[in-house]
Amino acid sequence: MSDPAPLPKRGLGRGLSALLGEIEREEPFTPGSNQSGGVRLVNVAELRPLPGQPRKHFDEAALDELAASIVARGMLQPIVVRDDEGRLQIVAGERRWRAAQRAQLHQVPVIVREFDDRTALEIALIENIQREQLNAVEEGETYRRLIADYGHSQEALGKIVGKSRSHIANLIRLRDLPQRVQDWLAMQQISMGHARALLTADDPEGLAKAVMAKQLSVRQTEALARRMKAGNKPPRVRPGRTGDEDIAALERQLADLLGLKVSIRHEGKSGQVALHYSSLEQLDMICQRLTGEAI
Repeated sequence: MSDPAPLPKRGLGRGLSALLGEIEREEPFTPGSNQSGGVRLVNVAELRPLPGQPRKHFDEAALDELAASIVARGMLQPIVVRDDEGRLQIVAGERRWRAAQRAQLHQVPVIVREFDDRTALEIALIENIQREQLNAVEEGETYRRLIADYGHSQEALGKIVGKSRSHIANLIRLRDLPQRVQDWLAMQQISMGHARALLTADDPEGLAKAVMAKQLSVRQTEALARRMKAGNKPPRVRPGRTGDEDIAALERQLADLLGLKVSIRHEGKSGQVALHYSSLEQLDMICQRLTGEAI
């Protein structure tokens, strides 16, 4: 009896594969051939980034590493593009395209698909989120555009990307911060936890400078923002509540990291950490991160 066919791979990638038409299951491109499973070679100069591409920042060192890998092994994964009135726009794989230029390739493998503007933006967003390549500002701005331009709800976006509605709402609110603070967040000079605390401050930019100069923790930033809002009056501290506040700060920090609601129950020297999910896609994401599998 022959072995049973392998089960389809489950996981958060299912949403991206569905949008891409199961591209990730196609045969990898074989150097030396001009067409394999819908893959064809095109000149690097013919490709253009997708207008409104969510990702704006590309790590220079990481691009150099990828370029070196392409020189050594070639580009095995094709770039996904769409034909926009004769121009090939990159839907998924702009980082590979940039690295290919550094590697001085003249041609790269691509797969051409038909996508409207909304689907192209969704794919670009999901691909970058699953590969953890967007900073918080880029991610929040893309959510805002999908809501404003294409009528998505926060709940619907949460199901698409496997994140909680509150996480998406917090990222969208980052647009309310001064531009300089957004830039510092994008450059990872402050964290998402710091940024959320700065949203409540009367002087977000001034507080952000203090955070960076004094290397303040998120908890310290939250406390300082409250004091500033109260007119520099010392905050009221209730006896026995410090531990609860520490636990709440840890919950918020983990929620920022995972994009999901987190609850911590601490008693004595032990306790429990609970991760809350509202869809199977979010559960898949949790399992994949815990097991170290690619998302």
